[in-house]
Amino acid sequence: MSIKTIADIQDVMPHRYPFLMLDRIVAVDTEAESGATIHALKNVTINENFFNGHFPGHPVMPGVMTLEALAQAAGYLGMMVKGEDRDRSVIFYFAGSERVRFKRPVVPGDQLNLRATLVSCRRGIWKFESQAEVDGEIVCCADIICAEKRLELP
Repeated sequence: MSIKTIADIQDVMPHRYPFLMLDRIVAVDTEAESGATIHALKNVTINENFFNGHFPGHPVMPGVMTLEALAQAAGYLGMMVKGEDRDRSVIFYFAGSERVRFKRPVVPGDQLNLRATLVSCRRGIWKFESQAEVDGEIVCCADIICAEKRLELP
């Protein structure tokens, strides 16, 4: 798979500014449904809205935003596993997380390397093992749970 840019990502993901947390898809491997993987990037800049209040004079990316970035990477992977002929009215909702650990703060200038591996998919519930790294150091790891949901389109 070739690198996917923001325009490619927006063709797949329903999110838009200021909530789209994926800047680039570096690699996706869907050869085996179980064990499919993704590597995505999120560039963290001081221009993010959440830095206005978290925290003035000491900007730290909220952990829930790192978790959201991991969930978006996992959801993108799930849609790629379903393939090009997938039903485009079905999206992935972030349904839960388990074993979440934050290892160090994420600050402006960091680049999050988001990685997820598909663990299971049963009756529209998908589970992924995921981690976010900065400069090769794990900053967050979590099991991400997503649920398929059909959008009611006009």
